[in-house]
Amino acid sequence: MHKPILYIFILLVTANIHAQQTKMSVEEISSFKLKVKTTAKNTKTILSNFTQYKHLEFLSNDIKTSGKMSFKAPNLVKWEYVNPFKYSVVFKEDQLLINDDGKKSDVKIGSSKMFKKLNQLIVNSVNGDMFDDSEFDTSYYKTSSFYVVLFTSKDKNLSKYIKQFILHFSKKELHVTEVKMIEPSDDYTQILFKNRQDNITLNDEVFTN
Repeated sequence: MHKPILYIFILLVTANIHAQQTKMSVEEISSFKLKVKTTAKNTKTILSNFTQYKHLEFLSNDIKTSGKMSFKAPNLVKWEYVNPFKYSVVFKEDQLLINDDGKKSDVKIGSSKMFKKLNQLIVNSVNGDMFDDSEFDTSYYKTSSFYVVLFTSKDKNLSKYIKQFILHFSKKELHVTEVKMIEPSDDYTQILFKNRQDNITLNDEVFTN
């Protein structure tokens, strides 16, 4: 490829990327945060299918898993993996309940401030209510279909585990459609939500594991 053509190609690609994702204005950010908080406050339960991709630098392909996520306000979350294996995790109060294809165990996280914080971040990332300026530096962007928010941790201890959260919100419903958690090594976990149902009845038995 001739250099002039290569330069034009690079410029076109770069322009296209910037056209797809642009920074939000101060007014847009304020309105967006208010709407998300209102939506989160009015969301009592969430049931959604999800697909998860785990990216590790030393693997040529991402590890793909899928299942169902259940949320019940204020802080109950269950991740139920069904493919390619059966595995479920429940975040419940100060416990982490694990069911590994019938082998059950629980981890007490109440004594660890860091695990409690990670738990709360996971809960908040599900319903989108993570706008705590004391915890994160935030950057706001928009595309034709989504709002995209980058959360970079200010906490040195937390940043040892998670360097950055990236949340995608649908423009129409202001639901979280994608969560990406980037580790200090730049390995990451990406979760895509699909077929979400809000405010349906979820009994407490769902979270017994």
